[in-house]
Amino acid sequence: MSFAAQLWLPMVLSAVIVFAMSAASHMVLPWRRNEWGRITDFAAIQSAVRGLSPGQYGFPAAPDRKQQMTKEWMERWAKGPSGWLTLAPPGPVSMGRNMLLSFLAFLGVALLDGYVAWHALGPGASYRAVFRIVGTVGFLSFAAGTIFDSIWYSRPWRAYVSDVIDALLFALLMAGVFGWLWPR
Repeated sequence: MSFAAQLWLPMVLSAVIVFAMSAASHMVLPWRRNEWGRITDFAAIQSAVRGLSPGQYGFPAAPDRKQQMTKEWMERWAKGPSGWLTLAPPGPVSMGRNMLLSFLAFLGVALLDGYVAWHALGPGASYRAVFRIVGTVGFLSFAAGTIFDSIWYSRPWRAYVSDVIDALLFALLMAGVFGWLWPR
Protein backbone atom coordinates (compact mmCIF):
# COMPACT_ATOMS: atom_id res chain seq x y z
CA MET A 1 0.00 0.00 0.00
CA SER A 2 2.97 2.33 -0.46
CA PHE A 3 1.08 3.92 -3.36
CA ALA A 4 -1.66 4.96 -0.90
CA ALA A 5 0.87 6.74 1.31
CA GLN A 6 2.11 8.65 -1.74
CA LEU A 7 -1.30 9.34 -3.25
CA TRP A 8 -3.56 9.89 -0.24
CA LEU A 9 -4.04 13.59 -0.99
CA PRO A 10 -5.08 13.26 -4.65
CA MET A 11 -7.30 10.30 -3.74
CA VAL A 12 -9.15 12.17 -0.99
CA LEU A 13 -9.30 15.51 -2.81
CA SER A 14 -10.54 13.96 -6.05
CA ALA A 15 -13.21 12.01 -4.13
CA VAL A 16 -14.39 15.26 -2.51
CA ILE A 17 -14.48 17.10 -5.84
CA VAL A 18 -16.24 14.25 -7.66
CA PHE A 19 -18.75 13.98 -4.79
CA ALA A 20 -19.52 17.70 -5.20
CA MET A 21 -19.82 17.30 -8.99
CA SER A 22 -22.18 14.37 -8.50
CA ALA A 23 -24.40 16.45 -6.24
CA ALA A 24 -24.41 19.27 -8.80
CA SER A 25 -25.21 16.82 -11.59
CA HIS A 26 -28.25 15.48 -9.80
CA MET A 27 -29.56 18.77 -8.40
CA VAL A 28 -28.52 21.58 -10.73
CA LEU A 29 -27.27 20.50 -14.14
CA PRO A 30 -29.81 19.90 -16.92
CA TRP A 31 -29.10 16.35 -18.13
CA ARG A 32 -30.70 14.68 -15.10
CA ARG A 33 -33.95 16.64 -15.32
CA ASN A 34 -36.98 14.52 -16.16
CA GLU A 35 -34.99 11.33 -15.77
CA TRP A 36 -37.68 9.75 -13.62
CA GLY A 37 -41.33 9.49 -14.58
CA ARG A 38 -44.00 10.11 -11.97
CA ILE A 39 -46.80 7.76 -11.01
CA THR A 40 -49.47 10.06 -9.66
CA ASP A 41 -51.89 7.27 -8.71
CA PHE A 42 -49.51 6.31 -5.94
CA ALA A 43 -52.27 4.99 -3.66
CA ALA A 44 -53.04 2.15 -6.09
CA ILE A 45 -49.36 1.24 -6.48
CA GLN A 46 -48.70 1.39 -2.74
CA SER A 47 -51.75 -0.76 -2.08
CA ALA A 48 -50.66 -3.32 -4.69
CA VAL A 49 -47.14 -3.76 -3.28
CA ARG A 50 -47.91 -3.31 0.42
CA GLY A 51 -46.60 -6.29 2.36
CA LEU A 52 -43.68 -6.98 0.03
CA SER A 53 -40.24 -6.75 1.56
CA PRO A 54 -37.74 -4.21 0.25
CA GLY A 55 -35.91 -5.69 -2.74
CA GLN A 56 -36.13 -6.29 -6.47
CA TYR A 57 -39.15 -7.78 -8.19
CA GLY A 58 -40.11 -8.73 -11.73
CA PHE A 59 -43.70 -8.87 -12.96
CA PRO A 60 -45.70 -10.67 -14.09
CA ALA A 61 -44.06 -13.55 -12.28
CA ALA A 62 -45.19 -17.15 -12.08
CA PRO A 63 -45.33 -18.69 -8.60
CA ASP A 64 -42.75 -21.27 -9.74
CA ARG A 65 -39.74 -20.32 -11.90
CA LYS A 66 -40.29 -23.43 -14.05
CA GLN A 67 -43.66 -22.02 -15.17
CA GLN A 68 -42.22 -18.64 -16.18
CA MET A 69 -41.37 -19.71 -19.73
CA THR A 70 -44.69 -21.42 -20.43
CA LYS A 71 -46.97 -20.03 -23.13
CA GLU A 72 -49.41 -18.65 -20.54
CA TRP A 73 -46.75 -16.59 -18.78
CA MET A 74 -45.09 -15.47 -21.99
CA GLU A 75 -48.47 -14.14 -23.13
CA ARG A 76 -48.83 -12.22 -19.86
CA TRP A 77 -45.43 -10.60 -20.50
CA ALA A 78 -46.39 -9.78 -24.07
CA LYS A 79 -49.74 -8.28 -23.04
CA GLY A 80 -48.09 -6.11 -20.38
CA PRO A 81 -47.51 -4.12 -18.50
CA SER A 82 -44.38 -5.93 -17.43
CA GLY A 83 -41.22 -4.78 -15.79
CA TRP A 84 -38.97 -4.63 -12.81
CA LEU A 85 -39.60 -2.90 -9.56
CA THR A 86 -37.25 -1.96 -6.74
CA LEU A 87 -38.86 -1.37 -3.35
CA ALA A 88 -37.07 0.68 -0.72
CA PRO A 89 -37.59 0.26 3.02
CA PRO A 90 -40.49 2.29 4.42
CA GLY A 91 -39.66 5.73 5.74
CA PRO A 92 -37.80 8.71 4.39
CA VAL A 93 -34.66 8.28 2.31
CA SER A 94 -31.60 8.36 4.55
CA MET A 95 -29.71 11.15 2.77
CA GLY A 96 -26.84 11.17 5.26
CA ARG A 97 -26.26 7.43 4.91
CA ASN A 98 -26.56 7.51 1.12
CA MET A 99 -24.24 10.51 0.81
CA LEU A 100 -21.64 8.81 3.02
CA LEU A 101 -21.84 5.61 0.96
CA SER A 102 -21.55 7.64 -2.25
CA PHE A 103 -18.45 9.41 -0.95
CA LEU A 104 -16.92 6.07 0.09
CA ALA A 105 -17.62 4.71 -3.41
CA PHE A 106 -15.89 7.74 -4.98
CA LEU A 107 -12.99 7.23 -2.59
CA GLY A 108 -12.82 3.56 -3.60
CA VAL A 109 -12.66 4.50 -7.28
CA ALA A 110 -9.91 7.02 -6.50
CA LEU A 111 -7.99 4.32 -4.59
CA LEU A 112 -8.25 1.87 -7.51
CA ASP A 113 -7.37 4.58 -10.04
CA GLY A 114 -4.37 5.55 -7.95
CA TYR A 115 -3.30 1.92 -7.69
CA VAL A 116 -3.45 1.38 -11.47
CA ALA A 117 -1.71 4.68 -12.28
CA TRP A 118 1.00 4.14 -9.66
CA HIS A 119 1.86 0.70 -11.00
CA ALA A 120 1.60 1.82 -14.62
CA LEU A 121 3.63 5.01 -14.24
CA GLY A 122 5.44 5.19 -10.91
CA PRO A 123 6.57 8.41 -9.25
CA GLY A 124 7.82 11.25 -11.37
CA ALA A 125 5.39 10.70 -14.26
CA SER A 126 4.31 13.71 -16.30
CA TYR A 127 0.99 15.45 -15.75
CA ARG A 128 -0.18 14.31 -19.18
CA ALA A 129 0.66 10.63 -18.59
CA VAL A 130 -1.07 10.64 -15.19
CA PHE A 131 -4.09 12.45 -16.63
CA ARG A 132 -4.39 9.90 -19.44
CA ILE A 133 -4.21 6.80 -17.20
CA VAL A 134 -6.34 8.12 -14.34
CA GLY A 135 -8.88 9.63 -16.74
CA THR A 136 -9.25 6.41 -18.72
CA VAL A 137 -9.56 4.15 -15.68
CA GLY A 138 -11.85 6.65 -13.98
CA PHE A 139 -14.13 6.88 -17.01
CA LEU A 140 -14.36 3.10 -17.22
CA SER A 141 -15.03 2.89 -13.47
CA PHE A 142 -17.89 5.38 -13.60
CA ALA A 143 -19.40 4.62 -17.03
CA ALA A 144 -19.36 0.87 -17.51
CA GLY A 145 -21.47 -0.42 -14.65
CA THR A 146 -24.89 0.99 -15.38
CA ILE A 147 -25.04 0.05 -19.07
CA PHE A 148 -26.39 -3.37 -18.12
CA ASP A 149 -29.44 -1.77 -16.49
CA SER A 150 -30.33 -0.34 -19.91
CA ILE A 151 -29.53 -3.57 -21.73
CA TRP A 152 -31.38 -5.98 -19.43
CA TYR A 153 -33.87 -3.98 -17.37
CA SER A 154 -35.22 -1.42 -19.86
CA ARG A 155 -33.72 1.56 -18.06
CA PRO A 156 -34.03 4.38 -20.58
CA TRP A 157 -30.92 4.86 -22.70
CA ARG A 158 -31.21 8.58 -22.02
CA ALA A 159 -30.49 7.82 -18.35
CA TYR A 160 -27.39 5.87 -19.37
CA VAL A 161 -26.24 8.79 -21.55
CA SER A 162 -26.58 10.99 -18.44
CA ASP A 163 -24.40 8.48 -16.58
CA VAL A 164 -21.78 8.70 -19.35
CA ILE A 165 -21.77 12.51 -19.21
CA ASP A 166 -21.30 12.31 -15.44
CA ALA A 167 -18.58 9.68 -15.88
CA LEU A 168 -16.67 11.90 -18.29
CA LEU A 169 -16.85 14.89 -15.95
CA PHE A 170 -15.89 12.78 -12.93
CA ALA A 171 -12.97 11.22 -14.79
CA LEU A 172 -11.67 14.56 -16.04
CA LEU A 173 -11.84 16.09 -12.57
CA MET A 174 -10.16 13.08 -10.98
CA ALA A 175 -7.48 12.99 -13.66
CA GLY A 176 -6.77 16.69 -13.21
CA VAL A 177 -6.36 16.36 -9.44
CA PHE A 178 -4.09 13.32 -9.75
CA GLY A 179 -2.00 14.97 -12.47
CA TRP A 180 -1.64 18.11 -10.38
CA LEU A 181 -0.70 16.34 -7.12
CA TRP A 182 1.28 13.40 -8.56
CA PRO A 183 4.57 12.85 -6.71
CA ARG A 184 7.40 14.30 -8.81
